[in-house]
Amino acid sequence: MVNFILRQALSAFAIGAGILVAALLGIAATRPNSFRVQRSRDIQAPPEKIFALIQDFRQWPVWSPYEKLDPAMTRRYSGSPSGRGAVYHWAGNSKAGEGRAEITATSAPNSVAIELDFLKPFEGHNTVEFTIRPHGDSTTVTWAMYGPQRYLVKVISLFLSMDRMMGREFEAGLANMESVVTQRNGWSSTAVRQIPRL
Repeated sequence: MVNFILRQALSAFAIGAGILVAALLGIAATRPNSFRVQRSRDIQAPPEKIFALIQDFRQWPVWSPYEKLDPAMTRRYSGSPSGRGAVYHWAGNSKAGEGRAEITATSAPNSVAIELDFLKPFEGHNTVEFTIRPHGDSTTVTWAMYGPQRYLVKVISLFLSMDRMMGREFEAGLANMESVVTQRNGWSSTAVRQIPRL
């Protein structure tokens, strides 16, 4: 009798779990087919100073939090030294992954567009845009990324907020950018921030 009841309970549990998984997969299918994450920050520096940090991949290690994910990460630069046509390839540990970035358009000192291709640990192809706008005595910098949202990402988004995770990284990067440009202008600065832990 006990074995029979146990089998019935396990069977009911399996059916319930199957229904729950099917429901989650169904909900994931209704998620948008694309995503966009963006953050902005007002920085006390002229647009030209900020533009110079973004349009030259060799400057990214001083402000991008992604550059801190793997101290042993390998970097390769090709194409133009900076601006349109500049190419950056990186390969690192499981956190940094591997990928390629190419600047596809610039409008000095107001915008930079980048084609971003992730190769490992997951493949993904997105667009990154930086817009730089004078705003009174400061400059408003917006860091945005958008692209297709694959089904796997839709499922993951049921449990983790992509906007929250990536948004925190963008916020850290913009804060680092402010620290760098103010330091180079002889103003006060703070330590370079890494990606905040969740």
